[in-house]
Amino acid sequence: MIFWLACVGGIAVAYLLGATPTGYLAGRLLRGIDIREHGSRSTGATNVLRILGKRPALAVLLVDVAKGVAAILFARWYYAWLGVAGESIAWAVCLCGLAVLLGHSRSLWLGFTGGKSAATGLGVLLALSWPVGFGAAFVFLLVLAVVRIVSLASMLAAATAALLVCLLPEPLPYRLLVIAGGLYVIVLHRANIARLLAGTEPKIGRRA
Repeated sequence: MIFWLACVGGIAVAYLLGATPTGYLAGRLLRGIDIREHGSRSTGATNVLRILGKRPALAVLLVDVAKGVAAILFARWYYAWLGVAGESIAWAVCLCGLAVLLGHSRSLWLGFTGGKSAATGLGVLLALSWPVGFGAAFVFLLVLAVVRIVSLASMLAAATAALLVCLLPEPLPYRLLVIAGGLYVIVLHRANIARLLAGTEPKIGRRA
């Protein structure tokens, strides 16, 4: 019983890492505002860029990516310390990966609201499988440079990650995590999809 509680504790730590409301804190500290009441109402780096500017957005982006990296690195260390071995540790790490994504988009501290988990998802990818992470980041930057629409770049990067993880010799748990995480990120962008279809999705650099 204690062992299983300890395993659940690792997932809880990953969730709390993701739930750290970076964009919300930036809005409160820099402008005294609730960023969820402005722009797209997201706490992600894109909305921070529109409301607070480039430097705060870059800081939020880096911290959000770091949350994903930290969750995976912590999970690998923690479950190895508990004595979990073999394929079981891969499954446990993947559960923590899902937990950090959920934490970012459904933060306990923000009434279960948050961002769209794209940056945190990139951090998970980089820690889980750096070739997949760099491939997704490359597609994101390429699409962003061409069309200047962050939501489209994020969704195509998520789809690219799911494709790459299936093409590369990655363990089954990692493949399932990346596919599930990619679908989750795309679902969180459903309002953006509607705006893309309507031709009203704002491009990067346009302030709210």
